[in-house]
This record gives sequence, C-alpha cells and structure tokens, in this order.
Amino acid sequence: MKKQCLECKEEFMGRADKKYCSTSCRSTANNKLNRDAINFVRNINNILRKNRRILADLNPEGKARVHKDKLLGNGFKFSYFTNIYQTKNGNTYYFVYDFGYLALDNGFYTLVRRQSYVE
Repeated sequence: MKKQCLECKEEFMGRADKKYCSTSCRSTANNKLNRDAINFVRNINNILRKNRRILADLNPEGKARVHKDKLLGNGFKFSYFTNIYQTKNGNTYYFVYDFGYLALDNGFYTLVRRQSYVE
C-alpha cells in the first residue's frame, strides 16, 4: 500500500498504520511536536541551575547570611525553587535542590545546605 510521509511528503510502501517513510522523518516530526514543551522545561531547568549556583557561591561554608540585594544582583529569581521545608517552629525554607534560604528581617536571608533529615 502506497502512503505519503507526514513529514517529507514522499510516497513510500509500508504497513497500513505506518505514518513516516523513515526513522529520521519520524524523529523530526516528534521533535517538532514536542519543541515548545521541551524549550519550556529547558528554560525552567536553566533558571533552577542558576539559582542553585548562586546559593552555592554565596554559601561555601554551609550556612551564611546575605542581603536580598546581593541575591538579586547575581540574577537570583525567588519564584523558582524545587521544594519548601516547614520547620516545627513555623519557619519556611525554600530549597533549590540541596541549597535553601530563609527570609529574615530587614531584607536578609539565611542560606543553608540541605541536611539529611530534611525530606
């Protein structure tokens, strides 16, 4: 049965349910289909990696205190984090993978490194 490839429009012979003439055309079509979603995820992952790198650079000892302006000056985006940890005292830590921060008074933040007891 002759069919037309959905990607390159060439005619080919194959099974009744075959849509593409080759693996290359099938891959190209699927890549086009998923491009927007992949770019969206890639951009978010890039932001998360940058946030983690900023926290790691400003917190080489495992615990530090910095001002919000220093984080923002390095390009930190507070809207992007991977998880939240609530302590028994009611403090909320925002984590970017294994580095986290806690908002303090006067625009300061405590930077921490994830401990094994934090889920």
